[in-house]
Amino acid sequence: MMEADLIAWIRGRLPEHPRLRLGPGDDAAILAWANRPDCVVTTDLLADGVHFDLAEHAAARVGRKTLAVNLSDLAAMAARPHSAVVSLLLPRDGAHQLAVDLYEGLLPLAEEFYLPIAGGDVNTWDGPLVVSVTLLGQLTDRGPLLRGGARVGDQILVTGSLGGSMLGHHLDFTPRIEEALELHRHYRLHAGMDISDGLALDLSRMTTESGCGAELDVGAIPIADAAWEMAGAADTETALRHALSDGEDFELLLAVPPGEAQRLLSEQPIDVPVSCIGHFVDRPGLWRTDDRGDLVPLAATGYQH
Repeated sequence: MMEADLIAWIRGRLPEHPRLRLGPGDDAAILAWANRPDCVVTTDLLADGVHFDLAEHAAARVGRKTLAVNLSDLAAMAARPHSAVVSLLLPRDGAHQLAVDLYEGLLPLAEEFYLPIAGGDVNTWDGPLVVSVTLLGQLTDRGPLLRGGARVGDQILVTGSLGGSMLGHHLDFTPRIEEALELHRHYRLHAGMDISDGLALDLSRMTTESGCGAELDVGAIPIADAAWEMAGAADTETALRHALSDGEDFELLLAVPPGEAQRLLSEQPIDVPVSCIGHFVDRPGLWRTDDRGDLVPLAATGYQH
């Protein structure tokens, strides 16, 4: 069963609950906390051999990534980090030193975002390393940024550049927390998410939740230097495929009304560039323009869990 199928089954199976403002299907859940602001909750489970390779990557870099991917989910919702719990399932051999090394990578990132580690759990077994991190976040007075708000005519904006993450970016990226808060504070954003499984696949998820389609100007997609390196500098189509499908870019994907998008693009208010790569349309699916100027379907490729 693919991840999307399982999420769809869970969403259909779970009963409604008054404390659940937003359940499975977005980048994080939102919980009602009596008279307090709603709480944002996200969790990720990362395993050796799937999300990283301890034989090739230092444990400190791995530890940093396990926290960073969760922070990216809070950025997707335009939420402030509040606190975290970390659970480690460690291989028996060398368990203590491995745990220390993981925390040595994780804690500086937590300090950067003023994020307390409130607790967690530690256990050992005969299998590979598995790390589970759960984050709590706080919404601002602007409310959450959700996947389902894109409207026909909205511009598709992305931060940074895309593709080639396996050359190191997937371990060392900076979660776009401050960028998301800044953009959400000063601009009218209809929808947002982070690009974790690939631009094409994640954009298809946004269009599905929003009930529309998207037309991409593939020539405007900001391709990372690492994608060009993986493709060979002269192979534009292969570099583009990396930008569309590699995943683990952890940049922001936004739906912004046209006038607001033009203001944002002209002001470039954050430390990373923001690019317009297309617009949302009333035809379902993803589309691109071919060499003759005709619209052709674009596959929703990316990392399928």
